[in-house]
Amino acid sequence: CFGNTNVKNICYANKAPKTKVCECVRAHQELLQMLNTHTLTLTLGASSLLTDCPPLGLETLKIDDFQLHASSMRHYGLGPHRGRLNIQVRSALLLQRASAPRLLLLRLVDARRLTKFTGVVTQGRSSLWSSDWVSSYKVLLSNDSHSWVTLKNGSRDLIFSANREKEIPVLNLFPKPVVARYIRINPRSWYASGGICMRVEIMGCPMPDPNNYYRRRNEVTTTDNLDFRHHSYKEMRQLMKVVNEMCPNITRIYNIGKSYNGQKLYAIEISDNPGEHELGEPEFRYTAGSHGNEVLGRELLLLLMQFMCQEYLSRNTRIRRLVDETRIHLLPSVNPDGYEKACEAGSELSGWSLGRWSQDGLDIHHNFPDLNSVLWEAEARKWVPRKFHNHHVPIPDWYRSTNATVAVETRALVSWMEKIPFVLGGNLQGGELVVTFPFDRTRSVTALREATPTADDHVFRWLAFSYASTHRLMTHASRRVCHTDDFAKEDGTINGASWHTAAGSMNDFSYLHTNCFELSMFVGCDKFPHETELPEEWENNRESLLVFMEQVHRGIKGVVRDVQGKGLANAIIAVDGINHDIRTASDGDYWRLLNPGEYRVTVRAEGFSVSSKVCSVGYDIGASRCDFVLGRSNLSRIKEIMQKFNKQPISMRQRLRQRHLLDT
Repeated sequence: CFGNTNVKNICYANKAPKTKVCECVRAHQELLQMLNTHTLTLTLGASSLLTDCPPLGLETLKIDDFQLHASSMRHYGLGPHRGRLNIQVRSALLLQRASAPRLLLLRLVDARRLTKFTGVVTQGRSSLWSSDWVSSYKVLLSNDSHSWVTLKNGSRDLIFSANREKEIPVLNLFPKPVVARYIRINPRSWYASGGICMRVEIMGCPMPDPNNYYRRRNEVTTTDNLDFRHHSYKEMRQLMKVVNEMCPNITRIYNIGKSYNGQKLYAIEISDNPGEHELGEPEFRYTAGSHGNEVLGRELLLLLMQFMCQEYLSRNTRIRRLVDETRIHLLPSVNPDGYEKACEAGSELSGWSLGRWSQDGLDIHHNFPDLNSVLWEAEARKWVPRKFHNHHVPIPDWYRSTNATVAVETRALVSWMEKIPFVLGGNLQGGELVVTFPFDRTRSVTALREATPTADDHVFRWLAFSYASTHRLMTHASRRVCHTDDFAKEDGTINGASWHTAAGSMNDFSYLHTNCFELSMFVGCDKFPHETELPEEWENNRESLLVFMEQVHRGIKGVVRDVQGKGLANAIIAVDGINHDIRTASDGDYWRLLNPGEYRVTVRAEGFSVSSKVCSVGYDIGASRCDFVLGRSNLSRIKEIMQKFNKQPISMRQRLRQRHLLDT
């Protein structure tokens, strides 16, 4: 009875009591015989386990390329490695069409381990120029990749209905879970005007095997006691409330506006003095979910707020310093309406685009005013800097009109960004592993890809590298690329316009209209990972999330005051050699992100004399202090006197009369 370890483990997995294990084995004698002859493995009858198994990891890249095989292919570029669910850009898994369908063989997980397969998710080919998909298929299983047995419906081969178009994923669950070592998909029919193309994900659970060192060595576990699951809008709000109740002294929940469907856009503030801007304390923000179907960023921010609260209470020195010296804002769901659409379909069936846009069909992340064109036109006319500033570029009037095609979520973000003097921000997105930085639009209108750096390109590159280099996978040279672009060779970072041009991005708007340096973090190949993937994704991104926040304390900071000690708002801070200025906040404090070095800094304020000094930036985290005191300019004094007399100059006759009166 206990002689076959695999059968014993399977019976345990089927929740058979220890005293009943022998009965369990005897009940499967016929299937056990097939297992011993390596033709088909044990079929479990527990229907409750059908949906318990997560994806094996084609989309998340847990399944390596060498584990995927095809019976034929046109060329390597269209090989089986392109058969991953939701893989983009180039053609998906392609088999040459012949008089009869070719067999598609997928060898999954570890060839040395049994796996309980429960279902298959399929898509067609990802292409703008052709339509190819499989409309029906058979599933075959094996333990040795030589002898195959087809899943059956009674005495007949079971034929699964697949896709009716190329993008919407279709899930087929098996009538019963099947334990095997290899799985093969055999296309039976396909789109009449296309070819046999298929992108897939396999649902399955590796069977318990304590002796499998290879598997244990590659598992990523976390010791953080956090809520690792997907949260609905109500659950997200409740979780934020729980964090606030755990750490009431350092957190505050507020909303920045509402979505198209009226759902509040909740944010949580983490600071030692929540609710107030403290003089000299920089403001930082993370946002996520501007594309509603990119849910990993949303869950990462919910995990981050739990983690920071717990670690603060545990007196973690690093977290305490970060909270005490920074005002942190986390906005986990910019597009809750889109998230609901994707969530309703589910992790594997939401596809690449369902829920991406706002309820009124707008891409929130690229719905901001195009200030790049405004600035570049002013530069072409040589208006900068005399007639036009190189920073705080004004929003065009048409954009603020009620008839403009602007999402209500975007308007809420703009108002939020103008209200709080953010210094550094990151928006979490999905579908790739890379950090992008401005500009996101090319200067050349016709160029689809063209490096378009900002005046602060060196600072942006460092900020991007600080996140990518501390991520577990982004800069890993041996990792498999998500789709076709290999960002690892570029240290996991790229200028946005070098990747693909996009006007009106949140990153460009933040840089040109406010003081905030904004970057995009694409935190995972899978936009909507299965719940079981969240602990590993948290481990992949946790250190990066913290390190990037700490970069808000790099550069120079200070306060600009008048001779009476009053802070001056909107004073311009200019750094020699960098054609991009910033402005002081309402209390006169400022923060200027800079790489290590010496910089001549000049401060200008209306009605005050100009002041300059050299400020040094070190290599250690902690912005260098660089304060300024400005005196009133002679011109401002003259204007003040003229204003006192209704802007009318005092005549010589009046002066002589006043002198005569004084003499007498």
